[in-house]
Amino acid sequence: MDPSRAPRGAGERPAGPGPGLIVPPSSAELRLWFEYAAGGFAELIDLIDPAKLDDPGLGEWSVRSLLGHSCRAFTTIEDYLAASRAFDPGEQLHGPVAYFHAAFASVGDPADVAARGVAAGQALGDDPIAAAHAIADRVRPVVRATPDEAILVTPVGVMRLIDYLPTRAFELTVHSLDLAGATGIEPGSALEHAVPPAVRLATALAGPGDAIAVLRAMTGRGPLRADFTVLG
Repeated sequence: MDPSRAPRGAGERPAGPGPGLIVPPSSAELRLWFEYAAGGFAELIDLIDPAKLDDPGLGEWSVRSLLGHSCRAFTTIEDYLAASRAFDPGEQLHGPVAYFHAAFASVGDPADVAARGVAAGQALGDDPIAAAHAIADRVRPVVRATPDEAILVTPVGVMRLIDYLPTRAFELTVHSLDLAGATGIEPGSALEHAVPPAVRLATALAGPGDAIAVLRAMTGRGPLRADFTVLG
């Protein structure tokens, strides 16, 4: 099974000139991406020196805060599955691109986002690495045992698990790389396997003009501007 297939949400039609241009990944491939990302995260945090937890992590976050925020890629699955038990699903968001666009549109005060990351890091307690492992070890079996069609209630809309899961794999991949960069750790093989589908999703998040810039940069035609991002 090739984990580098494009991580578009199940049922999404690929954008572009023809419906057969990009083959959407199977459920098994999306789940494999999540397993690679979760496994890569677990391998990486084992190598973090606890003495570096208060070092700079990402933006305003320390390594501890970044670790806490990363764990939300697991805990939101639990929380949003639980929220669906007493909820009439209604209209759904279909796929990770739709989710991220809705999330970007509803992002609140950046200071509040930063504060939630700090709080998440503090909530990991006296042994943040062990606590992060415990969260991952608790949620990964839940994902394996939960059917694709299970409904989650997110803050920006209702989704099937198989449509939401790529957003969690993406977050784990990106933030594991953030942690690796902040701590000077070389990413392991599992995380390397998680990167290609993350690149595919990041490209899908780019608007038409940004997609041109991304393609030119990836083919050596020119650099991206300093403040470029597909996240919002």
